Amino acid sequence: MKKTFILGLLALSLIAAEKPQAPNTLTAQEKKDGWKLLFDGKTTNGWRGAYKDKFPEKGWSITDGQLTIQQSDGSESQSFGDIVTDGEYSDFDLMFDFKLTEGANSGVKYYVVEESPKPKGSAFGLEFQVLDDDKHPDAKMGRNGNRTVGSLYDLIPASGKKANPIGEWNTGRVVSKGKHVEHWLNGKKVVEYERGSEQFRELVAMSKYKAPAYNAHGRFGEAAKGHILLQDHGNRVFYRNMKIKAL
Repeated sequence: MKKTFILGLLALSLIAAEKPQAPNTLTAQEKKDGWKLLFDGKTTNGWRGAYKDKFPEKGWSITDGQLTIQQSDGSESQSFGDIVTDGEYSDFDLMFDFKLTEGANSGVKYYVVEESPKPKGSAFGLEFQVLDDDKHPDAKMGRNGNRTVGSLYDLIPASGKKANPIGEWNTGRVVSKGKHVEHWLNGKKVVEYERGSEQFRELVAMSKYKAPAYNAHGRFGEAAKGHILLQDHGNRVFYRNMKIKAL
């Protein structure tokens, strides 16, 4: 009887250990390590429209613990607008889950600075590309695949990546410490670079970011700090498990 009871307790312990962490939550260890949620799964607290003082009234919504932008016309930051964090960040470790619909385009930007006058499209910043590589034409634009999912948009293509199928969750990560930046996709490092280095500036000079508008208030991508941005590119995309840790 005693042996059966002990085995039962062991089985319950194993089940508890295997129980997945609930989305949009932090473990006790993550809290101890300094992680902060950027999205609580229920409210838009901590976010506002880019160049605005409040959250967009239309387009963005929360469903089943997922922050989503609804489908519109495929235009960049025109229908409902991008959203940005209230806070600004410099050295950080950023993690987020994203799920694409077929043919979708979006992006997670960092070091975003809201410059005046407001640009026609999205606010300026470095971008972790979020894209359906197979169905969206942007994947074949740019140079050497530098507009595909996980890439540093229009600058550095993601290398050796493995994206999950459309409709399944992917985990993105951006680690920025000093001038060193890394992109991770589903647990694998796919991009690595030094902000402000000679090589970085050469890449900028070969990209769309060489235009004067992107450099009117300092060299593109070299701001000391900035907001995190989720892009409205006219396609439906879902986000969850967004968290950040200062480094």
